[in-house]
Amino acid sequence: MSSRRKFLQQGTLLTGGALLASAFAQNGFAYFRNNIMPSDQVRIGAIGINGMGWSNVTAALKVPGVVLAAICDIDQSVISKRQTDLQKMGIDPNTVRVYNDYRKLLDQKDIDAVIIGTPDHWHALQMIHACEAGKDVYVEKPVGNSIVECNAMVAAQQKYGKIVQAGQWQRSQQHFTDAVNFVHSGQLGNVRTVKVWCYLDWKQPLDHKPDSAVPAGVDYKQWLGPAQNRPFNINRFHFTFRWFWDYAGGLMTDWGVHLLDYALMGMKADTPKSIATLGGKFAKPDSADETPDTLMALYEFDKFNIVWDHALGIGNGSYNRDHGIAFIGNAGTLVLNRNGWEVIEEKKNEPRVAIPFQKSTDNGLNKHWENFISVVRSRKAEQLNCSIQEAAKIARLSQMGNIAYRTNQKLFWNTQQGKFTDNNINQKYLAAQYHNGYKLPII
Repeated sequence: MSSRRKFLQQGTLLTGGALLASAFAQNGFAYFRNNIMPSDQVRIGAIGINGMGWSNVTAALKVPGVVLAAICDIDQSVISKRQTDLQKMGIDPNTVRVYNDYRKLLDQKDIDAVIIGTPDHWHALQMIHACEAGKDVYVEKPVGNSIVECNAMVAAQQKYGKIVQAGQWQRSQQHFTDAVNFVHSGQLGNVRTVKVWCYLDWKQPLDHKPDSAVPAGVDYKQWLGPAQNRPFNINRFHFTFRWFWDYAGGLMTDWGVHLLDYALMGMKADTPKSIATLGGKFAKPDSADETPDTLMALYEFDKFNIVWDHALGIGNGSYNRDHGIAFIGNAGTLVLNRNGWEVIEEKKNEPRVAIPFQKSTDNGLNKHWENFISVVRSRKAEQLNCSIQEAAKIARLSQMGNIAYRTNQKLFWNTQQGKFTDNNINQKYLAAQYHNGYKLPII
């Protein structure tokens, strides 16, 4: 035990500068995994392995010394697919334990850290239970499906002292850091507006589908968990769950936590004074989606505004980009997205500033995992690129936008009390409604 603890705390020889992670291909990583003493490994379990959950597994296994100890999913067809994937990766599936109940995975004593890649409505419970079980956690975004859930997740990390990283992997990309540093340099002049947008032309509104029998091999009761009990409908399952209020918050929380995050970082901001929205199901009013396909949200701060703008089924966003963040200053506008950043000069103002396009050159997800594992080993939580505290802040902001939309009101936030000034709004929307006997733990 002492040898293992010493390695986890001093394992920067393996991950400190991420040099090894960028120097070897997958076969090289397999060599390191197979030649590190078992007591020196970081053993992970993955809960929810259909989408980003599995992307996280593959990224994690590129970090030397990381071993996949267990997988968990409520869909047997997904488990079978991933067992085949493990074989293709040169990993014997028989060495990886399989569960369909995440609590049993958490009981596995030799697991050091877990991935939570389940639908949004499960994130809070599973993260809290994982911390209770003594596991470090990598939880997908958005971290909470309500403001109260976000608060509980922060409290759980503080109570149990575990390392908790959120899957906002853009925080590990160098060009995002460079762009924010430029904003902070003051060269843009006074920034009065930050525009944030996401236009997804590959996502069209959902057609209505009839309820049906639960597919063979799916534990639908376990999938629903704390969500309202409803008949099975394929529209509400797997990827498209995110367009229904029972489980998620639509594009505002799905992409908003990535993009609005950088608006807050660039402006060194926390919570807004007020929030107002306009939008609806304008692309296809009779679609099966519950969340709006078109939405604009205005966040008011003391000396600037943040504007969120999203649209499904359209790809022509601001500055001819389908997503991005624009810091609009007196001397120039910095435009940033996953591809890179540039500064467009303000031609009639002095001094002028312009920077040609700076292209992204790294893999954010891989670097995010290198960061997480390095902190699991060092126990220096302050070195996380996206702590649960930071992730909760931006998840709350996205939830505020959705609540303003759902209430059709301009809302005012009391920062000191951590709630809206309207108690009727707080009672109805601050916490997610739990069903089927589930309760959010009181931390």
